[in-house]
Amino acid sequence: MKLTTNMGQTDRIVRIVVALVFVGLYVTNTVSGVLGVILLVLGLVFALTSVVSFCPLYVPFKISTKGK
Repeated sequence: MKLTTNMGQTDRIVRIVVALVFVGLYVTNTVSGVLGVILLVLGLVFALTSVVSFCPLYVPFKISTKGK
């Protein structure tokens, strides 16, 4: 089964930047507690989806930022 990508370059870059910001906020203890953990998990998910160029949440809505 081949995984079809549905994320364009800009989408991937934005997700990486947001992931780095979220992880940075958690690591520097700017955001802590439950919100910090939520941001850390979201950052990791953003980074992972960016690396594989596939967002599962785009599938049910038939969204693709990949272009032609």
